[in-house]
Amino acid sequence: MASRRNGTLYLGVTSDLPARAYQHRNGLVDGFTKEYGCHLLVWFETYDDLQEARRRELQMKKWKRAWKIELIERDNPLWKDLFETLF
Repeated sequence: MASRRNGTLYLGVTSDLPARAYQHRNGLVDGFTKEYGCHLLVWFETYDDLQEARRRELQMKKWKRAWKIELIERDNPLWKDLFETLF
């Protein structure tokens, strides 16, 4: 989730991406995303194994910001909101 292009980034894991993205988009979850306005789904990966997804999350949380931005821009150079593509 992002607040805007090159803005604040949030990284997390969920078993229901459409529902969780909806919660973040609409400020239904208190915490980081609500405080910093991270309501745009600009990038995601899917995994069949939740433990594998958690390992990837922990790995990426150690990444430099520039690496995360590079990953987003590789697949979504205009930082379009991908929420509607989930349906």
